[in-house]
Amino acid sequence: MNELIDLMLKLSQEIKTIKAYLEVFQKTRVEKFNEAWIDGQDVMQVLHISKRTLQSLRDSGVLPYSRLNGKFYYKLSDIENILESNYSILKSGSHGN
Repeated sequence: MNELIDLMLKLSQEIKTIKAYLEVFQKTRVEKFNEAWIDGQDVMQVLHISKRTLQSLRDSGVLPYSRLNGKFYYKLSDIENILESNYSILKSGSHGN
């Protein structure tokens, strides 16, 4: 009888663990779906770049995009990743002084 109770307790704990994993997975999917998108005009204004530069970033695969009815949309997280990957800190004396 004790073995059966132990097995049921173990099973109950495993079910709770699976439920927790599923909740995290579902939340992650919802967060990705709700991620902010902006159009090309906003990207150009925020980054202070031209339409041609934005096209070059798209064409080279640097900036992923989605196209709907001829209009391009970009994830804010992708733009942030590009900025982060190109981030550099100048050491003193290396900027021509």
